[in-house]
Amino acid sequence: MPKSDPAAERAANEWLKLIDAGDARASWRATATLFRKAVTEEQWTQSLAAARSPLGAVVNRTLKHAESVTQLPGAPDGDYVVMQFDTQFEKKRAGVETVTPMLDTDGQWRVSGYFVR
Repeated sequence: MPKSDPAAERAANEWLKLIDAGDARASWRATATLFRKAVTEEQWTQSLAAARSPLGAVVNRTLKHAESVTQLPGAPDGDYVVMQFDTQFEKKRAGVETVTPMLDTDGQWRVSGYFVR
């Protein structure tokens, strides 16, 4: 697996704990400035519920791939880590979560993107 920044991995894992707990408000507040400017807390709460509620609770999650990149489609250049997790949910055995932490304006790693399929 390509190496990624340990601080980025910690930020992603801490953030995933918030969404696993169903705490949309805290997870939105913990995202990168870029994310909060693009998505309102209300939009995030609705999106998260739509994406995660049908899947049930997380049974198991394993980091399968992490790649440090400086460019992403539709995002400004910066320091990002694209992380893919193989995730087993109660109602979906073989899910894939993509979590993208970025180095925020204050030098802290925060999640700037999340996708589950």
